[in-house]
Amino acid sequence: MKIATFNINGIKARIEALTAWLDDAAPDVALLQEIKSVDEAFPREIFEDRGYNVETHGQKGFNGVAILSKYPLEDVTRGLPGDDADEQARWIEATVVGDVALRLCGLYLPNGNPAPGPKYDYKLAWMERLHARATALLASEEAALMAGDYNVIPQPEDAARPEAWAEDALFLPQTRAAFRRIVNLGFTEAFRARDAAPGHYSFWDYQRQAWDRNDGIRIDHVLLTPQAADLLNDAWIEKDVRGREKPSDHVPVWVDLAA
Repeated sequence: MKIATFNINGIKARIEALTAWLDDAAPDVALLQEIKSVDEAFPREIFEDRGYNVETHGQKGFNGVAILSKYPLEDVTRGLPGDDADEQARWIEATVVGDVALRLCGLYLPNGNPAPGPKYDYKLAWMERLHARATALLASEEAALMAGDYNVIPQPEDAARPEAWAEDALFLPQTRAAFRRIVNLGFTEAFRARDAAPGHYSFWDYQRQAWDRNDGIRIDHVLLTPQAADLLNDAWIEKDVRGREKPSDHVPVWVDLAA
């Protein structure tokens, strides 16, 4: 089962690029972030016509996550547990059943800038809720993954110029520590399990010719429970998508699971 996470930076702006990518890459499952659309306005028929089951958790103009799956989506839930007052659409879960049942968690973690400030406080609080959900996933002892735009640069080697991010919410010590606490619960960070070398990025800003200069950062991640990690065949970043017409500032990050 080939699964990709992809922050598309707006379904309306990226519909042609997204459908071209789907037709070319043909993922079994695509976890999308920043759809920037309410559920009712999401163009689900375009994806259903391509054989995908579609579930969304949308929000007008901001955020929003979705799952496109060639497999039926079961037990769909929306919203990260832990704060009933949180109205931001950043989390969606569903189960797919191939050779094994796999719990999919698609996420769009808050950016947190400017830091310090209320947006950074929200980011850290959200990561505490994520830690709690991650703990529960591990306790279930099921094959599961948490994939999406984490807005976290885990290590200096995950940025072309780490010094430029020293005061940014994506790279602050508290952010990286919160991410490590989640991983260290017992998750496998899929891409790093396959490639430990520096110089691999999943985001390039639209400004300052970042793509042309390969001035990128790696902030899109897939975390696997031990049961899912046992199924890992491969993981990779589809870098060339960033050079296509009207691209997102992110590119797809993939896992291939024997599921």
